[in-house]
Amino acid sequence: MTITIGINGFGRIGRLVMRAAANKPNIKIVAVNDPFIPVEYMEYMYKYDSTHGRAPEPVSHDPANKTVTIGNNTIKVFEEMDPTKIDWGSAGADYVVESTG
Repeated sequence: MTITIGINGFGRIGRLVMRAAANKPNIKIVAVNDPFIPVEYMEYMYKYDSTHGRAPEPVSHDPANKTVTIGNNTIKVFEEMDPTKIDWGSAGADYVVESTG
């Protein structure tokens, strides 16, 4: 059974959650919310982490669809100030990790 997760906040904690999930076959990140980080910069920060180094898998983004793709996993990106307004289920999330600090 795969656990599907959304991440609220894509700072240091959110990116660490994403990296940890990338190594777990039963966990899939399906959505990220961060109103302060554009999707282009999300790709860059994940790909070139100053502490944990470069991401081992390919990373790309699609600004038109507001998605980030890590390996073969395409992740929906939200830019909502109030995460309670997000329909996390529309992205397939069963759980949401609060990582805004």
